[in-house]
Amino acid sequence: MKEILCANFNKLFGSTEGAGFYFSPGRVNLIGEHTDYNGGHVFPCALTLGTYAVAKKRADRNLRLYSMNFDHLGIITASLDDLTYKPEYDWANYPLGVIWALQKKGYRADCGFDLVIYGNIPNGSGLSSSASLEVLTGIIMKDLYGFKDVTMIDLALTGQYSENNFNGCNCGIMDQFAVAMGKKDHAIFLDTSTLQYEYAPVELDDAKIIITNSKVKHSLVDSQYNRRRQECSDALRALQTELDIHSLGDLDIDVFEKFKEVIKDPVEQKRAKHAVYENQRTIEAVTALKTGNITHFGELMNQSHISLRDDYEVSCKEIDILVDLAWSVPGVIGSRITGGGFGGCTVSIVKNEAIITFINTIGPAYKEKVGHEAEFYTAEIGNGAQKLEIL
Repeated sequence: MKEILCANFNKLFGSTEGAGFYFSPGRVNLIGEHTDYNGGHVFPCALTLGTYAVAKKRADRNLRLYSMNFDHLGIITASLDDLTYKPEYDWANYPLGVIWALQKKGYRADCGFDLVIYGNIPNGSGLSSSASLEVLTGIIMKDLYGFKDVTMIDLALTGQYSENNFNGCNCGIMDQFAVAMGKKDHAIFLDTSTLQYEYAPVELDDAKIIITNSKVKHSLVDSQYNRRRQECSDALRALQTELDIHSLGDLDIDVFEKFKEVIKDPVEQKRAKHAVYENQRTIEAVTALKTGNITHFGELMNQSHISLRDDYEVSCKEIDILVDLAWSVPGVIGSRITGGGFGGCTVSIVKNEAIITFINTIGPAYKEKVGHEAEFYTAEIGNGAQKLEIL
């Protein structure tokens, strides 16, 4: 990967001498979906799939950005003196948003840089290619400009801030946190209301995590993601007329069931139900994993999908087909949609002896039902974003 990136950098921008080589992972969330902006718990892990970059300082204030994934767009040129969202910047709005957010926090670059990136996360797959790129930019800025007091959690929060306020997607903190704080062979049990977290080893012994890409691209900015967040906010406001709570994540199931009727809108009540129940499922699932009860972990994954499909309504026909097919295969411990929804991927825990049957059953049946193929990846859990070396 380094050689290909360097060859492109040399061709476009000249020598890579003194440049840095960086990596930032994608993520998959095992359970705890749409709980992060509701003050609940999530349980993601970083992947070995991700975004690679070569970056080098310039002498002027220009930013020249090139993605090998979008080579038809060529070099996108911007300036440190005009960091504004522009549709023509396309993918480059994500790194530009992070530079803008760091500037607002007082971290100002004294010169621009040249950047070449390549990502092997499928775009629109729900594996957080945008968060990967945001944290990658943060790592580059921290390294090139010596922002030594900026922590990895700071970079996660900066990525979220930029996506909320520069790119217009009202996402929670989970994606950027998982990308920044990932640890090999561990998932992160994160309380999004406090940012307290712990690493939990993912030891599945005779099973693997399989990600299935529906090849239905989702775009959270263009989708109903922001609407879901607003519906939860409205439901919370209704509950606050009776309860002293700061987020839906403050509620357990019994209290929610007792007071849910104060949410008069039936749709908002369903959204709140998902947020509350999913948070409790996530807490229960981590306990199950720690005690080696993978069967119960899988059952909770299945319940999560049903809730996301019926109460939160963020699934789609193609994803439901993948999950239904997965549930029909012996040896599948659990399967659910993962990510923001409206397309993207499913995550399944599959016993080793069933993996070939899983792919050979789902692949042809899915193609027959929807007209295009799915893609399958065995998830390998890796470390968070980092500088790999000086060139």
